Amino acid sequence: MTAHRVAVTGIGVVTPLGIGIDAFWEGVLSERVAVAPITRFDTAGYRTRIAAQIDAFEPRAFLTAKRLNWTDRFSQFSIAAARLALEDAGYNASAASGDVGVYLGSALGGLAFADEQHDVFRERGLDAVKPLLAISVFGGAATCNVAIEFGLRGPTVANGNSCASGAVAIGDAFRAITRGDVRAALAGGVEAPLSPLVFGAFTVIRAMSERNDAPQAASRPFDRGRDGFVMAEGAGVLLLERLADARARGARVYGEIAGYGLTNDAYHMSAPRPDGAMNADAMRRALDEAHAAPADVDLVNAHGSGTPLGDRCETVALETLFGERAASVPVTATKGQHGHALGATGAWEAALSLLALVHQTVPRSVNTDDADPACNLALTRTRLERRLRTVLSNSAGFGGINAALVFRRLDDDG
Repeated sequence: MTAHRVAVTGIGVVTPLGIGIDAFWEGVLSERVAVAPITRFDTAGYRTRIAAQIDAFEPRAFLTAKRLNWTDRFSQFSIAAARLALEDAGYNASAASGDVGVYLGSALGGLAFADEQHDVFRERGLDAVKPLLAISVFGGAATCNVAIEFGLRGPTVANGNSCASGAVAIGDAFRAITRGDVRAALAGGVEAPLSPLVFGAFTVIRAMSERNDAPQAASRPFDRGRDGFVMAEGAGVLLLERLADARARGARVYGEIAGYGLTNDAYHMSAPRPDGAMNADAMRRALDEAHAAPADVDLVNAHGSGTPLGDRCETVALETLFGERAASVPVTATKGQHGHALGATGAWEAALSLLALVHQTVPRSVNTDDADPACNLALTRTRLERRLRTVLSNSAGFGGINAALVFRRLDDDG
């Protein structure tokens, strides 16, 4: 059976830098940083008191009043990003709803809402707890709410693969379309982690930056002074279609998903494997599926979380993959601006990879001002305008999960 080629025709994002793909891209190119002191809850006593919040999100712009009453922030982000992706693609999902799937990843799902309702329970008793809680905390709540909102009857698949989950969801949807399981899919990641206990759990393990007095400079991918990631919230959803279907309806195509790789370090729950071997293998598998070699990669969109161990191990993985070329292939790392929204970030970075292909533009790696000599990569010090055909996007997460995606620009005859 011939595998179907997979195009991306719609992008929907809810991010701290802007809502909607144009606002997000403009925010990245402006080099604005969205990190600030947390106002969502009292952070007194926390080692980390900063995050990349989304203060401008208005769920009523995306959901009816009735649906608002039956969704938490986690699912509202998902529906909003999915609606933006469908609108961006000009796609009538109801016309083939049985053949459209929903694939979303999230590290934490509805835990923040559970945290909030636990406080209600302790202060006011069980009768005060919202009935919504029971249908909000499971990982599949977002996929199911998106399916219900848009009447999609294809497979709904949720994954909880930590900070790689958005990339995993896109890869799983890509494979489903390639195999012929579905003709199209909404795929990406979502995270709503900003609650006292959920956020606090990451401060306990000292995974986040403690630059509370300089939030704009806190997220520093591959920088000598990096001291941890900065948590963010939001969602990113792509509309994937069979390339033949996209062309038949005259759709604008951002690019093609050409390969996907997924591995596990099998090493440690919170620390990456020091030799980066399985991260490199995930990227190699993605390139092999795309029938591409490391020499074909024009740009790497790095995970670049800004953690001391993570960035060094990712560097080793890229050195393993590219060899001597590791010091010259352009690498962009944008978490310095929008922070790390855990499961959603792989989807944001997939979107940025596609926009780089469309605009032939590579964003600067903001806050990587004093690159760590141990991270000898060609990090973008300025915005680049150059020919791009193949972009490799790398994601990694707790539990040793590594996911990589290959995006390719479609030539006029491609």
